[in-house]
Amino acid sequence: MEQKEIWDADTARRYDTPGTGMFAPEVLDPAVDRLARLAGEGAALEFAIGTGRVAVPLAGRGVAVTGIELSPPMVEQLRTKADEATIPVIIGDMATTVAPGEYTLVYLVFNTISNLLTQAEQVECFRNAARHLGPGGRFVIELWVPELRKLPPGQTATVWHSGSGYIGLDTYDVLRQHVVSHHFHFDDSRQAELFRSPHRYIWPAELDLMAQLAGFELESRHADWDGAEFTAESRSHVSVYRIPPSR
Repeated sequence: MEQKEIWDADTARRYDTPGTGMFAPEVLDPAVDRLARLAGEGAALEFAIGTGRVAVPLAGRGVAVTGIELSPPMVEQLRTKADEATIPVIIGDMATTVAPGEYTLVYLVFNTISNLLTQAEQVECFRNAARHLGPGGRFVIELWVPELRKLPPGQTATVWHSGSGYIGLDTYDVLRQHVVSHHFHFDDSRQAELFRSPHRYIWPAELDLMAQLAGFELESRHADWDGAEFTAESRSHVSVYRIPPSR
């Protein structure tokens, strides 16, 4: 499926889960705190701004936030929380679309760079971030670590969540470096609802090389937004890349 088909009006209506999941304060607040510190007195640009999960509270901290978003229905949901004057949004692809203005920070959270399904598109996303930043500007990416160590020979799927009313699993195509995330929601009835999304997974070392091709240097990498140490056991990372100040 094309990304435009996945992020349709129905998905947009159900995307927000206030107070739970990725909208839970313990998940969202540390991300907003860190991004606000990195933006400083400058403006921030969010790639794939969606319904404004991060942008709305970040703007509430006094940071001038602009967004780029592929899905008009997602922006419609954002507009129920913030108008165009408060958070301007340009409809387009995060790998090629240019937003007006000057920024000290570009950020791309919650694994969304993996929505770009080729290495070339992911490299262009880095180059597009660099296009919006001056010397010393930062690009922040939050991304999960592929769980290939969990795959014994002959097995192509991993279950990453199993709980009451929800099961999440990933199926891997290691030849193409693709993964499809399957989200099963169910209740006490005999019916279940399935949502699927395709991704291209990226190892941290490959991500660093993409950054170098776009003129960035790795400034820091942590296991979460609170700054926990990134180790071989970490399931995700927050990586901060910076344009050298002397560029």
